[in-house]
Amino acid sequence: MIVIVDERDLVKQGYNSLFDREGVASAGFGSSEFGEWVESAPDDDLKAVDAFLIGECSTDIVSPRRLRDRSGAPVIALAEQHSLENTLRLFDAGVDDVVRKPVHIREILARISAIRRRAQEMETFTTVGDMRIFSDGRDPEIAGDPMPLPRRERRILEYLAANCGRRVTKTQVFNSIYGIFDGEVEENVVESHISKLRKKLRDRLGYDPIDSKRFLGYRLVV
Repeated sequence: MIVIVDERDLVKQGYNSLFDREGVASAGFGSSEFGEWVESAPDDDLKAVDAFLIGECSTDIVSPRRLRDRSGAPVIALAEQHSLENTLRLFDAGVDDVVRKPVHIREILARISAIRRRAQEMETFTTVGDMRIFSDGRDPEIAGDPMPLPRRERRILEYLAANCGRRVTKTQVFNSIYGIFDGEVEENVVESHISKLRKKLRDRLGYDPIDSKRFLGYRLVV
């Protein structure tokens, strides 16, 4: 999930729409409500955040350095002032990157992936048996051959791969794929997505690579 912080409702709504087209969950906040949320949100909610986008808002309330106390997600500033002084000010405030507007939403996603790769010192894919599961939006490969998947199923597989060997709950999967503020979608939709994903993987692999336990959740079989 991507969190956008900006005082302008139209800006937040615009980014929400653009991220949704890419199959990425997002949520928008103003400065004050964002500060309150960061202070009170459970750890699992913050772990569902892939990145913070900081637009026009009060940096006294939205402090990138303060965010580090609760989340390791990348912080990217969306700059409207194209000046060296402004860019240096934003980096000095603690952001990981400064993106000048206008910018394509895919470039933002690519920058987020690049920051996370550098921070985690990891490759852009995870290998599980004959599967190669990418973290940059590409379809997974089975024995070297691409396996096209609908975006929700692909993102669920990416999330399971990012937590490879660990069990994740239905709620954690839902929060990562749909965002923690989507009240229009029922959490049980995760079961439907995973059921379809397991069938496709079983047909290609000859076995089911997703282990599920009632009340405990899911994990990839390593």
